[in-house]
Amino acid sequence: MKSLYAFTLVDIDGEDRSLEECRDKCVLVVNVASKCGLTPQYEGLERLYTEYRRQGLEILAFPCNQFADQEPGGEAEIKEFCTVQYGVSFPLFAKLEVNGEGRAPLYAWLTEQQVGPEEAGDVKWNFEKFLIGRDGQLRARFAPQVEPCSEQIRRALEEVL
Repeated sequence: MKSLYAFTLVDIDGEDRSLEECRDKCVLVVNVASKCGLTPQYEGLERLYTEYRRQGLEILAFPCNQFADQEPGGEAEIKEFCTVQYGVSFPLFAKLEVNGEGRAPLYAWLTEQQVGPEEAGDVKWNFEKFLIGRDGQLRARFAPQVEPCSEQIRRALEEVL
């Protein structure tokens, strides 16, 4: 069975990064954008990361420009925005596509699975969240509007940590 660890992606600095390095961690995968009404969720993501990383949480952020062109910048611009505006310290990756013919293999794997009450299928908008357990398997999926520090996400995190 495929797991998160099977994927290698390009990080925000242009380096290949194997997700094997996330082995034995709980991972929150999020597609992000800098010019979205949900962009302030970066603050909650950073707070969640700071609070839970010692317990084994990793957050992986994947910029995507597929939703109303809300991530038009290049990688350097995205990195600067995230670090200056929100103090992001979790890993950022190069822009990718989460839906359609150009969908990144990671997102093909994530979106083909039904988990809990959430149906399999396309990512609905920026800041959709996928929770991966320490075994590398998808455990939960959260709609874009679900805040990173919400009780819903915290409960799910504590179950897999």
